[in-house]
Amino acid sequence: MTKLLIGQLVHFGAEPHQVVHEERGGLVAGDDGTILWRGPLALLPEAFSHIERDDHGKKLLMSGFIDAHIHFPQYRMLAAAAVDLLDWLSRYTFPEEARYADRVYADTAAEIFLQRLFSNGTTSALAFCSSHKVCAEALFAAAAKRNMALITGKTMMDRGAIPAVEDDPEQSAIDTLALHKAFHSKGRLRHAVTPRFAITSSDKQLKLAGEVLQDCPGALMQTHLSESLGEIARVKELFPNDHDYLGVYERFGLLTDRSLFAHGIHLSESEANRLSEAGGTVVHCPTSNTFLGSGLMSMDHLRSVSLGLATDVGGGTSYSMLQTLGETYKVQMLCGLKLKATELFHMATLGNARRLKIELETGSLDVGKFADVIVLDPEATPVLAARHPLSQSLEDVLFSLALLGDDRAISATYVAGQRVH
Repeated sequence: MTKLLIGQLVHFGAEPHQVVHEERGGLVAGDDGTILWRGPLALLPEAFSHIERDDHGKKLLMSGFIDAHIHFPQYRMLAAAAVDLLDWLSRYTFPEEARYADRVYADTAAEIFLQRLFSNGTTSALAFCSSHKVCAEALFAAAAKRNMALITGKTMMDRGAIPAVEDDPEQSAIDTLALHKAFHSKGRLRHAVTPRFAITSSDKQLKLAGEVLQDCPGALMQTHLSESLGEIARVKELFPNDHDYLGVYERFGLLTDRSLFAHGIHLSESEANRLSEAGGTVVHCPTSNTFLGSGLMSMDHLRSVSLGLATDVGGGTSYSMLQTLGETYKVQMLCGLKLKATELFHMATLGNARRLKIELETGSLDVGKFADVIVLDPEATPVLAARHPLSQSLEDVLFSLALLGDDRAISATYVAGQRVH
């Protein structure tokens, strides 16, 4: 059903400073879920004057958040205390992910997981699944029902874990190819070849992953890189002939302009330069990095590298991209870089859409894109309501939402024009 959404319209252009702000604006979502019109409400075309409308008053309408790195099977694992990353994986993560060999369990979890995303204003995501094919199938199916732009794939990992989540390299490659054929570019779904990280894959599996990536046209590649010092030391033990951590992925053809590497905290200048030259992306996950004590990722150090933002649930401590923006600001302040709110919001919307290669369909409120829209309430909580009168500009309002907001600030979420929260 064609619908008019009304509120303070905030639309980001190609660059963070290119912001369109209509204090009384609106957009029209058509029957096909795409944006048919956007602009000042006073200029609403006569053809749309009598359609159904959702009037959100002075609340902000903007493009939905995009989470560039999140783990579906860890959806209930937040705040699992551990010594460090490797301890956290062995004690909590691998046993939890073993549950996802059961399709019924995965189906139920997928419904909960997507609703958690929507209630936090996230309308698209690049997600890890477990090593089980049925886990990815369940998440793809749940996203397809909602016409959601979602990218995922089964995790490839044949060592360094527990038997219940380790796979066979050849069967893992076969399953990955099958998922690509079954789901990639079906509706708004996309596929990602997903080796967990170098520690949990043998040379044989990483070689197969690189070959599969070549055989999956349009697929992304997602993995982890340089998250903790203990992890880096273990990679050196397992791959002594590679000159650094990134070199492992390079050797197997996994560093491309469609590759996304979560974390990238401890990268050398050489690794940063090679990432930049290849067009690879580093995805910053601040709440996870601080929770696990992995380190502080400096955006200034990686200024030549394509950067994304993500919650990294369940290492991350919140589904909220607003809280992720706030933590990004604080981590970068500690690293000597002061970010503007418009930069943060741009990274979480159109910026992440570009990193995930879905910017032609989402990430901004351009006519023709899908109406993936969130409604932000800058007075959602007593603290925000008290702070709001002090704001003198849109930058002030967005900054307060980034530093003080959470899921309570998400008044509504629309995916392809349909209200899902």
